[in-house]
Amino acid sequence: MSVRGMSHRRRRLGMVALVVVAIVALLGVSVTAFATDSQPPPPSVGANVPLTYFGPPPSTSDKELVGPVQLLRSGTVDQAAGTITLPLYQGRLKGGKTVWYILTDTTDKGQADALGLNYAPKLVYANVGAAVRSASVQKDTTLVFERGAVDFKQERKVVPGAGDSPFPPLIANPGSVGDKDYSPLVRIDNAGGQIYNAPIVAFDVDAAAISFCDGNPDYSLVHDKVVKICPEKGTVTLALISGFSFAKPVLYLSTEANDPLPAAMEGATYAPGLKDITVGHDDSAFSAVERLFAFVNGPTGTENPQRQGFNSALLGEGSPLNVLGGIPTVANDYSPLWDLNVSQWTQTAIDNGYRSRLIEEFQILGFAQQGWITGPGGAPFGSSGFIVNCPIVMRNL
Repeated sequence: MSVRGMSHRRRRLGMVALVVVAIVALLGVSVTAFATDSQPPPPSVGANVPLTYFGPPPSTSDKELVGPVQLLRSGTVDQAAGTITLPLYQGRLKGGKTVWYILTDTTDKGQADALGLNYAPKLVYANVGAAVRSASVQKDTTLVFERGAVDFKQERKVVPGAGDSPFPPLIANPGSVGDKDYSPLVRIDNAGGQIYNAPIVAFDVDAAAISFCDGNPDYSLVHDKVVKICPEKGTVTLALISGFSFAKPVLYLSTEANDPLPAAMEGATYAPGLKDITVGHDDSAFSAVERLFAFVNGPTGTENPQRQGFNSALLGEGSPLNVLGGIPTVANDYSPLWDLNVSQWTQTAIDNGYRSRLIEEFQILGFAQQGWITGPGGAPFGSSGFIVNCPIVMRNL
């Protein structure tokens, strides 16, 4: 997003694959900054031999060992640009309007393996209220969705607060808004009732209108994370976000949120249907969510290696470097539905010099238990009530 205190023309945001963040998207981050945030240093640092003397990372023989692993295997990742190119699917809404969407996660283990999607069994517990839409597979293999439309005509506008603490923003209007029935989650009723994460990236437009194969898309027609979209090739390229999961640098997508504030800040679609999902239960039985941790007032400074948080991102310094809970190959509790736990360093922690970049869940929970971080404004630490749909794409270490 633009965080320079003014509205921007959305069409001019095309070709910004390098402008990637987590809770604050499209900040004008350079290739070098993105690579520094998302990629570990080479093992040759400090060694007496060049990088060519090192063998392949252990993850090449066992994906659960240290090293890079692409988790969403259905697309091609460009780490330098911070993008993934995925298959673009065309379906329709009951009534005939065209739906352009992607697939990222499913409760169907066989199809997850076959299509290169993330296996997310916890999504079965999201099947409440408007959180999961119905669809049916047609003879030609396209999907017909029962309900759920998205308006991409909105212009995203985010105006940061003043001074060195610009969070929360003064204005946060999302660039795309779903109707009351919209959720990215879809249950295929005539094919076993499996649930898929199928975010809409364009709606009620024909292929010619959204043919931006070389980039510079019209953001009044497509999702704000789109860098290129090419219906004739059946592909869409989306901007990725850098963060951490259990001290491992990761890349992920961010496509929807259940409230206009995080939707605007993420450059995501406001999806009212996600409000029906219960938060605050994390890994308990029948929970559909996993936790994501974010900081309001982490360390700032473009050159600061401890930099992290919303204030830093709103100041234009890069990704807030949020911390995800369990992801595939690290834990069994992965869900693309992240229960956003927003925290704030206490003044006592800051005065004592304890404020730093935190990069794994139990490290954060330990600081909260000791009272060094709280919820915003001193509130109890825990769920903010916000859900963000953030499918994991790659583990970089």
